Amino acid sequence: MPNVFKFQGMTPVIDPTAFVYPTATLIGDVIVGPGVFVGPGASLRGDFGRLILGEGSNFQDNCIMHGFPDRDTVIGEDGHVGHGAIIHGANVGRNALVGMNAVVLDYAEVGEEAMIAAGAVVRGGTIIPRRTLWAGIPAKQIKEMSDSDVAHKERGTRDYQNLAQLCRQHFHATKALSAVEPDRPRNYATAITPKHLSS
Repeated sequence: MPNVFKFQGMTPVIDPTAFVYPTATLIGDVIVGPGVFVGPGASLRGDFGRLILGEGSNFQDNCIMHGFPDRDTVIGEDGHVGHGAIIHGANVGRNALVGMNAVVLDYAEVGEEAMIAAGAVVRGGTIIPRRTLWAGIPAKQIKEMSDSDVAHKERGTRDYQNLAQLCRQHFHATKALSAVEPDRPRNYATAITPKHLSS
């Protein structure tokens, strides 16, 4: 069970088909939608405004989400937020991606199927058009996304949707082994085929 805290009468909501790691923290007005994956160490602090993770989105390890009282902070349906990213008072559109360690600041709007590159910083108030790639500090538009780019992103998001369901079925606290067992199998997750192994 994740660290869940009521704040000023508001209790976080987690859809029963979502998977939230036990080390994630959810505070106050947080809504986690169907099929969502929330990774270890993620922090969603809904003390200033509502935080929403839309259906099928993922919010990976050590990501941070915080907002403002005057608006919802939203990751849209099938949104994909990479490890260590920060979303502060911004909205991420349907099927968009925010790369690892990227920062999306106050009142920014990331359009549908857009991508923010790893390590980028999106200035407050920036409007990211749909299907564009932005990178750098501060982030600037690099190119428009192709159908192939979007399809590649969608495959990664489906992997996390599948992982959420695998975790719901097979994730259990346990003690570590003291030695590697003979013939230890490889666990290239049942739901996920690493790029270098795919045909």
